Amino acid sequence: MSTQFESITTHAPASGADPADATRTVARRGLSREVLIAGLAALAWLASAAQTAWWPSLDDWPYTREFIVLKLVLAAFAIGVGVAGSRHAAGRSLASTTAPTRTRAWLRAMPWLLALAFVVSAWEAVTAQLEWLPRPFFAPPQALIGVFADDYPRLGTSVVHSFGLLAYGYVLGALAGFVTGVSIGWSQAVSYWVHPVLRLIGPLPATAWLPLAFFFFPSSFSASVFLIALATAFPVAVLTWSGVAGVNPAYYDIARTLGARPGFLILRVAIPAALPSVFVGLFMGLGASFSVLIVAEMMGVKAGLGWYLQWAQGWAAYSNMYAALLVMALMCSGLITLLFRVRDRLLAWQKGLLKW
Repeated sequence: MSTQFESITTHAPASGADPADATRTVARRGLSREVLIAGLAALAWLASAAQTAWWPSLDDWPYTREFIVLKLVLAAFAIGVGVAGSRHAAGRSLASTTAPTRTRAWLRAMPWLLALAFVVSAWEAVTAQLEWLPRPFFAPPQALIGVFADDYPRLGTSVVHSFGLLAYGYVLGALAGFVTGVSIGWSQAVSYWVHPVLRLIGPLPATAWLPLAFFFFPSSFSASVFLIALATAFPVAVLTWSGVAGVNPAYYDIARTLGARPGFLILRVAIPAALPSVFVGLFMGLGASFSVLIVAEMMGVKAGLGWYLQWAQGWAAYSNMYAALLVMALMCSGLITLLFRVRDRLLAWQKGLLKW
């Protein structure tokens, strides 16, 4: 019995232990682990650069030297982040074991950089050095660098055109959906007439209206703007209506008691309370509008990323197609991230409640 008591007291933490010391230890261990991953990422990119330099490809791919330089730059970047993190991990105080926000964010991204090194190395091996994947459907990473270096005027023009078309359609659709949702949620008369139409037409895919849109509108650009706006308006209208209809009636009663007029109730009570739902509709509308944008550009618009995709497929330039897909992914992700920043700024009291 005494032996068990002694073992328990030996492994139990001392009652006078400083909680700050335990916090420093945990922070230092976590930071050291992230620094180790940064070092592994640097080694992985150095090994990948050696693979490109010393394992000959079965074909002469351009921009191979630039590809090696890019890998060395990524390795140097991982080393720099690891050194910055190790300096903070070597400190003794809590402030020094907690790296700055930017350094800590890069350290948390090191596992992705490590995984990317393995993916790129495997991709290069099965395409350029072993050619296990059939050409021209699969190209090595060097081919994407060649697309961005040689075809950037056409690709950049396509990005600008797609962004302009998306901006026109999305803004018009968001405004129309917002006004429609507020009207349905506030007015019973509007709800009686508009709600059934919204339920009938709204669920239809916007791309189903392609033949009519290109027939009635004078240009393919205006038809595409209409289709993008239609795809955006439906989720914005439904979520805005839901948010306005879900406002606590007590808010209206208190405002009316203080002499508020209907305009004040709509602008200062209903809309602010419905903003969380409105932003959900804006997120859904952005994703729908982007898909309609690509389809519209493939069908009738003579510029943009959708047109670029179709052009690349027609000429069997699959490396150009992969480059365009990468640009699309970055563009859509960047726009959604920007919209989240706006949401967090306007709805600071709900920051972190909806994540991306």
